[in-house]
Amino acid sequence: GVEAGGKGLDTGEHASRMVGDRASPGVAQGYKTMFLQDRDGQMLHTHSIAAGLDYVGVSPILADLGEKGRVRFEAATDREVIRALELTMRTEGIIPALESAHAFVQAFKEAPDLAADEAIIINMSGRGDKDIFTIAHAFDDSSWKAFIVGLAAEYQSSNR
Repeated sequence: GVEAGGKGLDTGEHASRMVGDRASPGVAQGYKTMFLQDRDGQMLHTHSIAAGLDYVGVSPILADLGEKGRVRFEAATDREVIRALELTMRTEGIIPALESAHAFVQAFKEAPDLAADEAIIINMSGRGDKDIFTIAHAFDDSSWKAFIVGLAAEYQSSNR
């Protein structure tokens, strides 16, 4: 699994629970799992460009599988996610959701070491059109931003 490395694991601005030893067992919202929390059990602030990964806890099932060594966890930073997203858009013509783009980061890292007869399967669980404004901001491309602003203006004028 690929977790949200946010601005980097050393910054404290991430949502990576299973990579490293940052999380500890806790109970919140009715379940026990690994959480990013302080010594008093207070949940820490998290960060991810992907809203769906920006959370202090991890599924109890994933935590259990990770502790048993049945799942390997990695982390992808926001910057890596944007680079993978841009590459996927340019080469495949698809816009994965930012959450799914985390998986592309790790796949792109591991693909060069695979044999020609090996494959990587990515569960692209969402569409990136929901993230279009976040993506436009992250790309920091004035023509992309102008395009998005123009579309928003068209949409707004057609709904009057």
